[in-house]
Amino acid sequence: MIRRLIVSYVLLVAVALAAFTVPVAVTLTGQLRGDTGASVQREATTMALLLGAGDAASRDALVQMVGAYAVETDSTVQAIYVGTDTGTDADGGAVPGLPEPVRDAALDRALREGRPTTDWGSSWFWGPHLVITVPAREPVASGNGDGSDQVVGAVRVSFPTEGLTDRFWTIWGFRAVLAVGVLVVAAGLGYLAARWLTRPLRQLNAMASRFSDGDLTARSPVTGPHETQTLARTLNQGAERLDTLVAAQRIFVADASHQLRTPLTALRLSLDNIADGVDDPYVTEDVEQATAEVVRMSRLVNGLLVLARAEAQVTAAEPLPLRDIVQDRLAVWQPAADERGVTIALTGNPDDRLQVLASPGHLDQVLDNVLSNALEVSPDGGTITVRAEARPDAVVLEILDEGPGMPDAEKARAFDRFWRGQGLTGRSGSGLGLAIVKQLVTDDGGTVTLRDAPASDRAASDGGPERGGLCVWISLRPASPRSGG
Repeated sequence: MIRRLIVSYVLLVAVALAAFTVPVAVTLTGQLRGDTGASVQREATTMALLLGAGDAASRDALVQMVGAYAVETDSTVQAIYVGTDTGTDADGGAVPGLPEPVRDAALDRALREGRPTTDWGSSWFWGPHLVITVPAREPVASGNGDGSDQVVGAVRVSFPTEGLTDRFWTIWGFRAVLAVGVLVVAAGLGYLAARWLTRPLRQLNAMASRFSDGDLTARSPVTGPHETQTLARTLNQGAERLDTLVAAQRIFVADASHQLRTPLTALRLSLDNIADGVDDPYVTEDVEQATAEVVRMSRLVNGLLVLARAEAQVTAAEPLPLRDIVQDRLAVWQPAADERGVTIALTGNPDDRLQVLASPGHLDQVLDNVLSNALEVSPDGGTITVRAEARPDAVVLEILDEGPGMPDAEKARAFDRFWRGQGLTGRSGSGLGLAIVKQLVTDDGGTVTLRDAPASDRAASDGGPERGGLCVWISLRPASPRSGG
């Protein structure tokens, strides 16, 4: 926005400069051309008067004037004298001391019609020389006593326009340099003005960035024009309201965690006591079924509480070491994998300095839920592969299993709450694991998708059917390495 404001301001100044300076420069150029033509015309007319006088003194004055004018202006002056007896169509003769011009259409026109001609050498600008031809007239007495004149010769002045061109570039060049200077100053002033005008917007953007990172205490200063002040007040009021709602939800989650877990724990203990004191196998079977339902309800409540906390707790993401977190969670789940002969392999060898932006504890819960699901669907002796890869714009974490996988229709619903796929081997899940994973990853600015894992090489070598499995593909925001790491 700052750049657009600066460009708009500079364009406005440029249009104003062009509207003011270009007409002035055009007027000065026209005036320069007109003054030069008039000056040369005046000198050529004076020389033609001297040529038309016909006496020796005038001819001498003409020669002296031509010499002085040629030295002063570096012009070339030519003259032809045809006299009154020979007529304008005669060849005529050169004036002693002056070069004779070459007869051409302009010279013949001046001799025949008695009109001066001006040739700038170009219809658009001007050529290297300005050529003016002026007829010379000599008074002739008529029979009735009235005075008249007759064309007796012509004077041609070839004036070099080099100096005229230099003055032209001086006129335009000075204004061009001045315009560039004004535009540079306008760009500087425009930058300062744009920074001042957009300062309230930058403050609002900073507040929104902190807010999106989980800092609900972020507020924007109420400054700037009336419109931005109104917007800042509205955003601040919304932030206050949201902070209050989130705080209330956190209190509710804390209370629900205590109020729901306590009776379930007491109910399970009561069922365990009943089972210990009853010998009837039918009663024991009923108690075991009730206990299994209590356990399932406890898992469901725990999942709901975790999901509620993830939705209610908005915390700022921090740079966290990916390799340490992954290795820690793999160490926790390794004993459970060993019991079934499942191998958990970490590939990709993530760098010790590789860090991701995530809220503390989020990535741990994500890995726990994904690894729990992978262990549940993995066959005995199978392999769970955890792969980490650093990319320019993201850090990708993949968890691949060798289970039955999921068809595309189930992948589309896998992140829905309470939904369980048909490929799960057990029935103890609550259907909230992947919903929690998506909530936590999304809160940290990442994405999670389900893909088909590549077919197992071991299955193909055994001659059995190829087993693909499921790949949980997680993209996280990268963070800068630790300083000094």
